[in-house]
Amino acid sequence: MPRFPGLDEGKDPNCITRLSQSRGLPLKLLVILVLLLGLLIVFSLRVCTRSGVLECGIIAAARPSFRLCVGEQGNRSLQQWIKPPSDLMHSMYDKELFWRATFVPQIKGYPFSRVPKIAFMFLTKGPLPLAPLWERFFKGHEEYYSIYIHSLPSYHEEVSSTSIFYRRRVPSQVAEWGRMSMCDAERRLLANALLDISNEWFLLLSESCIPLFNFSIIYHYIKRSRYSFMGAFDDPGPYGRGRYNPNMEPEVKLTQWRKGSQWFEVSRKLAIQIVRDTTFYPKFEAFCKPACYVDEHYFPTMLTIQAPELLANRSLTWVDWSRGGAHPATFGRGDITPEFLKRIVERQSCLYNGQRSSFCELFARKFAPNALDPLLRLASSIFGY
Repeated sequence: MPRFPGLDEGKDPNCITRLSQSRGLPLKLLVILVLLLGLLIVFSLRVCTRSGVLECGIIAAARPSFRLCVGEQGNRSLQQWIKPPSDLMHSMYDKELFWRATFVPQIKGYPFSRVPKIAFMFLTKGPLPLAPLWERFFKGHEEYYSIYIHSLPSYHEEVSSTSIFYRRRVPSQVAEWGRMSMCDAERRLLANALLDISNEWFLLLSESCIPLFNFSIIYHYIKRSRYSFMGAFDDPGPYGRGRYNPNMEPEVKLTQWRKGSQWFEVSRKLAIQIVRDTTFYPKFEAFCKPACYVDEHYFPTMLTIQAPELLANRSLTWVDWSRGGAHPATFGRGDITPEFLKRIVERQSCLYNGQRSSFCELFARKFAPNALDPLLRLASSIFGY
């Protein structure tokens, strides 16, 4: 039988040796490459961990560029939507604030027990010198009111933490009498008050105002009224129609031009209409400047055009114009007597829900800071608080 040589037979031994050596060389290189690769991986892990891409040796998923707001994490309850802010200061611009404030639920009624409140909105230059009188007026009725203060931005609040006025300031801007910045301040107060879903009525006051009756009488008077108390009358004289600018057309015609007191009370529905207005605002801003005093014409004219059936066409705030001039009379310590206060309270006659009434003005102005002490002495016997 023929013999076939093995695979190694017939080959040069030197050749076999060289072949064995050539096979050993790639193995060493492979080991070196593996070691280098391992070192590279360890180095990469350390660099990535420091840069925040890796944590605890585990590759993290890409993170979004936004964070959930407070209150969005976990279960959300209705209380988070309806609870009013404890601190009224915020960073919203007017445009953002007005947009947020005019949100209106489309379902009638409320899915919770809602106690309607009066928003007392104080438009001031600085402090409230008659605050002790107001403290007495509000005492015991915390469930039925809320307070908002718009003062000059330069004013630094100095109010005790136990006061009802503590942290009740809203973000403010300079407001000039007779100019559109005054109406801006009033709209800003309304918008901030609208953020509390429980506020149903909105009352504008100054630092020189006082309440003429106790809280219960005023609350029920406003609550039971079918109308909002915004003065809006047609004055044919130079201080009424004489201030009209024909450039107001077509939005406002001369026959629609109205005048009224700056101090008003409006329902939530009308407050929203005032805040969301973009139709009449540009016209009044451009064509009602001194000697056209925009705070006397803008809201009365706009609401007369949009919702005349909802207006009582009178104010709730008593003032004395008998002394003449651009501003009403101011009353100080020497003016405050029982007889003087009784004349204000008792000599009243008006229509209330279509019926003749002796309760007309619920507030009065202007009272100087030095009138505080006699007002405190007489408040219980004259005003009932």
